[in-house]
Amino acid sequence: MEKIALFAFNGDPMCFIHVLLNAIDFSEKDFEIKVVIEGSATRLIGEIDKDNHPLHGLYKKVKEKVLLMGVCRACATKTGTLQAAHDQGLRLLEDMSGHPGMANFIEQGYKIITF
Repeated sequence: MEKIALFAFNGDPMCFIHVLLNAIDFSEKDFEIKVVIEGSATRLIGEIDKDNHPLHGLYKKVKEKVLLMGVCRACATKTGTLQAAHDQGLRLLEDMSGHPGMANFIEQGYKIITF
């Protein structure tokens, strides 16, 4: 089974939708998928968790399928969404000076795709 880590850096919803769609698509095709929300994309976690947000359904599905590994602690702090991450029970990733490092993923056999 191929292992893919999708790192979402871009906070534009038009970009982030592709992270969600690809995560679901890969998982339905039996890839092992981990989604990491980084950079300005951390700004979205409070917004897209609301029922009326256009990406809510996809976001909810990614969380239900346990594809979302976590959120960058440093970036969530900077963008003011640390509390939203806590409220949603999201794992805070911080192994590289407060940010999620990619090296551990590579060591575990993941290919990394950034958005």
